[in-house]
Amino acid sequence: MPTHTIDPNKWIDLYSDYLFNYTITRVSDREIAQDLVQETFFAGLKSMKNFKGEASERTWLISILKRKIIDHYRKINSNKGKAEVRINYNDSESEGDWLEERVADPYDKTAEDNIQNNELGSAIQNCLDKLPIKQAEIFRMKTVLNYETEVICNELNITASNLWVIIHRARTAMADCLKENWF
Repeated sequence: MPTHTIDPNKWIDLYSDYLFNYTITRVSDREIAQDLVQETFFAGLKSMKNFKGEASERTWLISILKRKIIDHYRKINSNKGKAEVRINYNDSESEGDWLEERVADPYDKTAEDNIQNNELGSAIQNCLDKLPIKQAEIFRMKTVLNYETEVICNELNITASNLWVIIHRARTAMADCLKENWF
């Protein structure tokens, strides 16, 4: 059930200063920061029918702005752009549903999104291949194939607590591997 509403008539008064201050600390150029905020408002107008109301209006606009900043750095292909791509969705600005933030602007998809998804898929597969065989098998069964705990335990003749230890170790190893090879 949506709890937040959207009113673009108030965006400039309510959010322009906040969005500008957020942006200027990331691009260090007033003109570019102003352009990115303006692009954010335009993108928000284009995609406002997709606003689900699960996140606050400000959070939704920030999520669009984050993509604009990332795209800006991708265009100029700088080192800061590569760092900005690593924006953490658990930062203090993110009070809403991260999935809504990721799909906030369906009109702002690029070919790079597809490439990035393919690269992530390859990175995940490479990390899975580095796990011990039993860990990888159990991780795939539980996480990828969504097998029930009981089915996995019966098939591999292990206890549920043993399964969760293996899953935990696999997830930790996967996270470390992805951090090293993807982020």
